[in-house]
Amino acid sequence: MDFTPTEEQTAARELAARIFGDLATHERLAAAGSGTDAELWKALCAAGLPGAVEEIGLLGLVLLLEEQGRTTAQVPFAATCAYGVLAVARHGTHAQRARLLPGLRAGTAVATGAFPAQPGVRAEERTGAVGRLTGVVRSVPWLREATQVLVADAGRRLWLVRTDDPGVRRQPVETTAPWAAGRLTLDRAAGERLGGPGVYEDVLGIVRTAWAALQAGVCAGALARVVAHTTTREQFGRPLSANQGVLLRAADAYMDTEAIRVTAYEAAWRCDQGLDAAPQTLTAAWWAAEAGTRVVHAAQHLHGGIGADVDHPVHRHFLWGRQVAGYVGGGAGLLEELGELVTGSPGLDEVRGTVERRAGHESR
Repeated sequence: MDFTPTEEQTAARELAARIFGDLATHERLAAAGSGTDAELWKALCAAGLPGAVEEIGLLGLVLLLEEQGRTTAQVPFAATCAYGVLAVARHGTHAQRARLLPGLRAGTAVATGAFPAQPGVRAEERTGAVGRLTGVVRSVPWLREATQVLVADAGRRLWLVRTDDPGVRRQPVETTAPWAAGRLTLDRAAGERLGGPGVYEDVLGIVRTAWAALQAGVCAGALARVVAHTTTREQFGRPLSANQGVLLRAADAYMDTEAIRVTAYEAAWRCDQGLDAAPQTLTAAWWAAEAGTRVVHAAQHLHGGIGADVDHPVHRHFLWGRQVAGYVGGGAGLLEELGELVTGSPGLDEVRGTVERRAGHESR
């Protein structure tokens, strides 16, 4: 494995870091509310970064999302690239790519996804690759800004749904992170099939890896604020960073952040190489959920009382870290899924069902 970025990936990362650093300031983020920072999104698209993801691959996207996470920049970059650009570029037909990718590259179209597979969403397949979808998805990130949603139905088939079509209804949902989330209600809404067997698993792996990268950036940004705070704030005549307890807590958070980063790099690299990456994407998601939560809690704690101030920048990292951890899936569920994948054994729910059936049989 070689995670060394190519020249193109390095250039894209440096450009993203400059744009996010210049425009995703605390003042602008506070003023944006729960919506998209339109000027920042326009700048990213004018620089060609969403379109560049087709060339620099998932590992390149991981590098870009780290920079977004550092600043908690309020743009639908991760969602549009994972559910839109990469999903369509990798699995769309020639006609779908020609029709959908130009808008996604330019930022005139915004994509999001109703993932993972929704047991309550049913699809009635019609002629060709067209279907009618019915069901409700409680919370979809960036839904209020999206022009299209990639919906995974109960059968793990993927459908492209336009948010302005008949039978599609969006209701605002407030979450701890300002992602313009919404409740998606589908009532025989038209859906266009994307890909075939195995595509759901591939896109889910892309999404998990992308959000793990976002979490790595969120944690790195939180730690940078910890360093700035503990080295300048004094207590009893010396900096907080001189206390051994502070140093150990910060060191643990640093190691957790590096673990999230390196597992996301490995998962992305394997995806780009066309190798099986299912265990690696689950591992990256688990670290993002478990370690990411630890890091943002530690960062808030090491800021003392001001860390609980909702107007303080580190509190924003705390909220984002918690939201990303929930979005990639709970640590216990991810670990169970990874165990099933590695060992080939049934999950806990199946085991419980077997035990209950046997107990019922014996009682009779």
